Amino acid sequence: MKTRIKLTFPQDLIKEPVIFTMARKYDVIPNIRRARVTETVGEMILELEGSDEAIEKGIAEMKQQGVNVELVEGDILE
Repeated sequence: MKTRIKLTFPQDLIKEPVIFTMARKYDVIPNIRRARVTETVGEMILELEGSDEAIEKGIAEMKQQGVNVELVEGDILE
Protein backbone atom coordinates (compact mmCIF):
# COMPACT_ATOMS: atom_id res chain seq x y z
CA MET A 1 0.00 0.00 0.00
CA LYS A 2 1.11 3.58 -0.69
CA THR A 3 -0.24 6.57 1.20
CA ARG A 4 0.54 10.25 0.76
CA ILE A 5 0.44 12.50 3.77
CA LYS A 6 1.25 16.09 4.66
CA LEU A 7 3.24 16.53 7.84
CA THR A 8 3.50 19.77 9.79
CA PHE A 9 6.12 19.63 12.52
CA PRO A 10 6.06 21.73 15.69
CA GLN A 11 9.24 23.75 16.18
CA ASP A 12 10.61 21.43 18.89
CA LEU A 13 10.51 18.40 16.52
CA ILE A 14 12.07 19.99 13.42
CA LYS A 15 15.55 18.66 14.21
CA GLU A 16 14.41 15.26 15.50
CA PRO A 17 14.61 12.09 13.32
CA VAL A 18 10.84 11.47 13.51
CA ILE A 19 10.46 9.99 10.01
CA PHE A 20 13.57 7.81 10.23
CA THR A 21 12.52 6.42 13.61
CA MET A 22 8.96 5.70 12.43
CA ALA A 23 10.17 4.08 9.20
CA ARG A 24 12.63 1.83 10.98
CA LYS A 25 10.27 0.85 13.80
CA TYR A 26 7.32 -0.05 11.54
CA ASP A 27 9.16 -1.20 8.39
CA VAL A 28 7.71 1.60 6.27
CA ILE A 29 9.50 3.09 3.25
CA PRO A 30 9.26 6.90 3.19
CA ASN A 31 9.62 8.91 -0.03
CA ILE A 32 9.87 12.68 0.44
CA ARG A 33 7.88 14.34 -2.35
CA ARG A 34 8.21 17.93 -1.17
CA ALA A 35 9.61 19.64 1.91
CA ARG A 36 10.05 23.09 3.40
CA VAL A 37 12.03 23.26 6.60
CA THR A 38 13.27 26.39 8.38
CA GLU A 39 14.21 27.14 11.97
CA THR A 40 10.54 27.66 12.88
CA VAL A 41 8.50 25.69 10.31
CA GLY A 42 8.64 22.11 9.09
CA GLU A 43 6.24 20.97 6.35
CA MET A 44 6.55 17.89 4.22
CA ILE A 45 4.61 15.84 1.69
CA LEU A 46 5.58 12.24 2.24
CA GLU A 47 4.66 9.03 0.44
CA LEU A 48 4.67 5.99 2.70
CA GLU A 49 4.88 2.43 1.39
CA GLY A 50 4.23 -0.63 3.53
CA SER A 51 1.46 -2.73 4.98
CA ASP A 52 -1.78 -0.96 5.95
CA GLU A 53 -1.20 -1.82 9.60
CA ALA A 54 2.40 -0.56 9.62
CA ILE A 55 1.44 2.74 7.98
CA GLU A 56 -1.45 3.28 10.39
CA LYS A 57 0.77 2.59 13.41
CA GLY A 58 3.49 4.88 12.08
CA ILE A 59 1.05 7.73 11.48
CA ALA A 60 -0.48 7.24 14.93
CA GLU A 61 2.96 7.44 16.55
CA MET A 62 3.85 10.65 14.69
CA LYS A 63 0.54 12.19 15.82
CA GLN A 64 1.28 11.19 19.44
CA GLN A 65 4.62 13.00 19.17
CA GLY A 66 2.82 16.18 18.11
CA VAL A 67 3.17 16.08 14.32
CA ASN A 68 0.05 17.23 12.45
CA VAL A 69 -0.77 14.58 9.81
CA GLU A 70 -3.21 15.06 6.91
CA LEU A 71 -3.99 12.66 4.06
CA VAL A 72 -3.16 13.99 0.57
CA GLU A 73 -5.01 13.02 -2.61
CA GLY A 74 -3.69 13.16 -6.17
CA ASP A 75 -0.28 13.96 -7.65
CA ILE A 76 2.15 16.32 -5.98
CA LEU A 77 3.95 18.29 -8.68
CA GLU A 78 5.46 21.16 -6.71
